Amino acid sequence: MALEVLFFGAGAIGAFYGSRLALVPNTNVSVICRSNYAAVKANGFKVTSPQYGEYKWTPTRTFNSPDAARQSGVSWDYVVVTTKALPNVSDDSKLLEGLITPKTAVVLIQNGLGVEEPYAQRFSKSSILSAVTIASAAQPTNGHIEHNRWTRINIGPYYSEPTSTAARSQATEQNRVLVDLLQRGGIKDAKADTHEKLQWVRWHKIAINAAMNPSSVLSGGTASQAMSLDSELYRHLKGVMDEVLETAPKVIGTPLPSEFATSEALLRSTQKNNSGSKPSMASDWEGGKPMELEVILGNPIRLARAKGIEMPRLQTLYALLKKKEANRSEKAQKKKKESSSKL
Repeated sequence: MALEVLFFGAGAIGAFYGSRLALVPNTNVSVICRSNYAAVKANGFKVTSPQYGEYKWTPTRTFNSPDAARQSGVSWDYVVVTTKALPNVSDDSKLLEGLITPKTAVVLIQNGLGVEEPYAQRFSKSSILSAVTIASAAQPTNGHIEHNRWTRINIGPYYSEPTSTAARSQATEQNRVLVDLLQRGGIKDAKADTHEKLQWVRWHKIAINAAMNPSSVLSGGTASQAMSLDSELYRHLKGVMDEVLETAPKVIGTPLPSEFATSEALLRSTQKNNSGSKPSMASDWEGGKPMELEVILGNPIRLARAKGIEMPRLQTLYALLKKKEANRSEKAQKKKKESSSKL
């Protein structure tokens, strides 16, 4: 019997990894699309990649909503969530009700900290697998996925205490199977991690995202490399990264693994990156979209406070950006009311 995998959020990252999984025999990969539904339903995906070349992928099934996927009656082995985590805007875990059974593993390929807990609470009898990727991909037009560089993805089980031995064993095995499938699909640097190690991967990525993303927005959309080459911004970025990396061991309860790069190494790498790309939060701000403030800034602050620790650098960035976003929303609402009153 074929393995059934459903991707919720078939954007660039979801479609890229989905297209690789679909290469494995006896693996059906379906998608729930949003704005790109019509294009994908009609023509599937075209994927271009410097590593894998150009190829076409037609999902096993293409749905335009979670409700359509529910009505299909398929029993899913894996439901992979690649939507942007915006808990202040919506709880996407609620949208998956009726799709998740005790045998289903929910896989979260999302930025930030604390993204797992809503799913763990809502689907307490199912395995929750947490994933962090550094892959770079874009969807310049609906259904066309440009994989630019990198493929690495770390996946590990997420446990909410208390978790039974049987539940941990099931999650670990489902995690192993998924990583094996990705490797067979050509993602050679897919890696299976433990719960603790994966949380370290998340905190380490937060050190980068919490420094680069807000700073780009507040500095007017400055690219990552340009920020790292500016002497004052360098000091600021290093300070944010160090605050995260010094706080994480106190929250996780284990020291920073030696394999993880220091703030200096991260910034040196950024200085050598000549892509000139902006962090995603800056692109979201410029596009008028909600920013991932809660999972990149708010949740780390709250997790630290629960341990009696303050993160003043992150708190400053968080407060300023929350107000910046609120001010824009108020202006938009005011403009809307003024336009309505003129009709």
